[in-house]
Amino acid sequence: MTKMTASPLKNSPSAEELSQWDRTHQLHPWMATDDWRGYDNMLMDTARGIHLWDAAGKCYIDGPGGMWCTQIGYGRQEMADAIAAQVMKLPYTSPFTNTTEPSAVLAKKLADMAPGDLNNVFFTTGGSTAVDTALRTMQYLNNRRAKPQKKMILAREKGYHGSTYLAHSVTGKERDKSEFDFETRLVHFLPDVNPYRRPEGMSVADWCDAKVADMARAIEEIGAENIGAFIAEPVLSSGGVIVPPEGYHKRTLELCRANDILYISDEVVTGFGRLGHWFASEEVFGIQPDIITCAKGLTSGYLPLGACIISDRVMEQMSHLGTPSSYTNGYTYSGHPVSCIAALTNIEIFEREGLLEHVRAVTPQFQARLADLKKYSIVGAARGMGLLGCIEGKADDLEAERKLGSMIDAACEEMGLIVRPLINMAVFSPPLIITPEEIDGMFDILERAIQQVEAQLKR
Repeated sequence: MTKMTASPLKNSPSAEELSQWDRTHQLHPWMATDDWRGYDNMLMDTARGIHLWDAAGKCYIDGPGGMWCTQIGYGRQEMADAIAAQVMKLPYTSPFTNTTEPSAVLAKKLADMAPGDLNNVFFTTGGSTAVDTALRTMQYLNNRRAKPQKKMILAREKGYHGSTYLAHSVTGKERDKSEFDFETRLVHFLPDVNPYRRPEGMSVADWCDAKVADMARAIEEIGAENIGAFIAEPVLSSGGVIVPPEGYHKRTLELCRANDILYISDEVVTGFGRLGHWFASEEVFGIQPDIITCAKGLTSGYLPLGACIISDRVMEQMSHLGTPSSYTNGYTYSGHPVSCIAALTNIEIFEREGLLEHVRAVTPQFQARLADLKKYSIVGAARGMGLLGCIEGKADDLEAERKLGSMIDAACEEMGLIVRPLINMAVFSPPLIITPEEIDGMFDILERAIQQVEAQLKR
């Protein structure tokens, strides 16, 4: 565990100055506006492997893997060298009129990795813009098909798809709706698919039937002629690592095919190794979507980049409809050559080190340690898949239950582990390079934290 200490900044300010400037001038995601200068974010200084060091020199295991994204871990010299070399060779060129070797090679790589005929890659700046592109593609397609009314989007409660206007609108996490505006006319939310929430005595198979019936009923009520797309995460990650019941994905895809509805698989979290495969849609769940969105693990967080991967079938429908038309969707940084070289280097590291195989090898240990946490009285559910995990807390008092996530997070942080609190839940998705010994170390801390919180609640 080697800590790098050199700062790239000249005349680096003190930790106290940085914290003060941060509170005074920087707006962070999901900040509380009623105390917008009173928050105290952890000041991180250095990272290596699966570990982070704060400005005071304390070491932490990065349980959330940054934001579900640091697949290859921190401090990769190979990444730094590749990024620097591309900066000196060609840092930028307009994607509206030019292409580059990194973007062309990466597009071919992603087309080869994606299932079926998903061969067409539109590069974006991240996951939100990838989702936005997918939804706009559906709108464009149906305008081209002279079906302007076919624009409704089916989405799911607890799903998370991003922060642009469209992506936020199809996000079904109730706490994310806050005071921001979002579109309601274009979205219909299907009820929660979490098997943990099924009625007492109902089997998981019957729960699956009920959830598929929810979708069939929505299509009938809204009218297939009015529905353009269904967007779904294979695993609802920010919603609490919710794994839909077995068979759900295939059956909902069949409903989409039967009703001329595009199936958009949001793999921003599950893509790039999190479940042991480049993409989870086909390899894990047996489906071939019309569109896949990805980001996060695409570059392991070293640089921003997202992609919307579109099937040949959809492209052909858009392309052979009479009068010529331009696909007027684009970003200044689409196909950014430096971000694309980071993604290519990331993929090379995956392949050379066998990270997909590694994830599949250590998953049983990870999931066994996770499942064992259900023995504690404050753990209502411990669920996950691959190197994704969530513990959902329960308490007799509702107010106490809502604090469980932050209480577990605080206890873990004190012991040197970062997890991500979500109301009564704590989620984690560590770097994919995590070793069996490090998995045990992470869960040992998490278990001690649960024991501590459980003891606090019994006082």
